[in-house]
Amino acid sequence: MHGNDFEIRDADERSNCNKVFQAHRLSSSYLQLELAIMKFARFCQALSNWAGSSKTFLLAIALIGVWALTGPYFHYNDTWQLIINTSTTIITFLMVFLIQNTQNRDNDILHLKIDELIRATKDAQNATLCLDKMGSRDLRKLRDQYSSLGENDEVDLGTASTDETISAEIPLQSKSPDSDLGGLQR
Repeated sequence: MHGNDFEIRDADERSNCNKVFQAHRLSSSYLQLELAIMKFARFCQALSNWAGSSKTFLLAIALIGVWALTGPYFHYNDTWQLIINTSTTIITFLMVFLIQNTQNRDNDILHLKIDELIRATKDAQNATLCLDKMGSRDLRKLRDQYSSLGENDEVDLGTASTDETISAEIPLQSKSPDSDLGGLQR
């Protein structure tokens, strides 16, 4: 990404935050906090994408190789071993929080998409939108009820492969991000 992309995005975020600020009469410090949270979320997502790439994996392999090759030069002493142990511990510690942040965000996005599908489907039970407020025992009972609905039915695997072939032949149309909002504000 270019520096200008971040500047444009920051300007858009400031504009959106200013609208929220004016609509809700929020304090300036709250607005700054929201901007910082959005920047942090974007940073975590970018870092997570980078950390999960094959280039990063190859870089890690190369660094471990260089470290291993320097072993004879440093006579495999304690400091040489401490470097890799400390480095991996720090990286692992930070990656736990990075991965958790990214997973939480992805989980929230997935739940919102599913909630919208439930809301938009006429035959769906809108009560399922509040499953996150139920206890574990109630969720198990509900899962058993849904499982019993499909107990006597069998999955036809022949149909699944036909559906995959049909869906592979349908061209995908690109949509603008605002086209599916249905009048809803971001």
